[in-house]
Amino acid sequence: MALAAFDHVETWIFDLDNTLYPADCHLFAQIDERMTGFIEGFLRCDRAKARHLQKDYYRRYGTTLAGLMAEHNLPPDDFLDYVHDIDLSAVPPNERLGMAIAALPGRKYIFTNGSEGHAERVSDHLGVSHAFDGVFGIETGDFIPKPQEAAYHAFSARFGRCPRSAAFFEDMAPNLTVPAALGMVTILVQSDATWFEDEPQGKRPAIPGDHPPHVDHTTSDLTDFVGRLSTFGSNGKEGG
Repeated sequence: MALAAFDHVETWIFDLDNTLYPADCHLFAQIDERMTGFIEGFLRCDRAKARHLQKDYYRRYGTTLAGLMAEHNLPPDDFLDYVHDIDLSAVPPNERLGMAIAALPGRKYIFTNGSEGHAERVSDHLGVSHAFDGVFGIETGDFIPKPQEAAYHAFSARFGRCPRSAAFFEDMAPNLTVPAALGMVTILVQSDATWFEDEPQGKRPAIPGDHPPHVDHTTSDLTDFVGRLSTFGSNGKEGG
């Protein structure tokens, strides 16, 4: 990693799920299962049908929620409250990551397709919430999800940040396409977890070896990557 490539960065943007915590703890697998269960109850269908619709809407709309809102006029708060009612004990706290993020020069934000409440609960549990200056949840952007371009413009407008001085950390390669086009430094967080093998093609978290052209850097260890960055000052020179 060429640390000098980050010397202009003043805004550090982090996805939440499978990025700030490791995918192999299977936390998002809980959310995935609860989405299926919600659809079963909401549409009164069997599990196979619910699972098919969940993944179809995810593929076509960017999130299952967006598909349910478009196709079935779902009140979004009901869905978000249900699917994020999960057990966080599987996530190991990571004080070291919180300290590394806090040491980065500039402003730091969480940008998630989940709810703000979910982001706050998980970041509190991780022990990293103190490092962030704000959270941009799906409701903040009027339920328009990544990777739609409007979501990123809404983020920039909300916090008044310039994309060309930003770095974006994300586990989903398609969600980095727009940030790259806007001039952000893009970092793809990879995992060798296998629970997401049935995700739609092109909608899976990154695995080791994934490195599409629009991605500047990859890492399988976010804590180490950010730790090395945090030794740099805003002028790109290594601190003592």
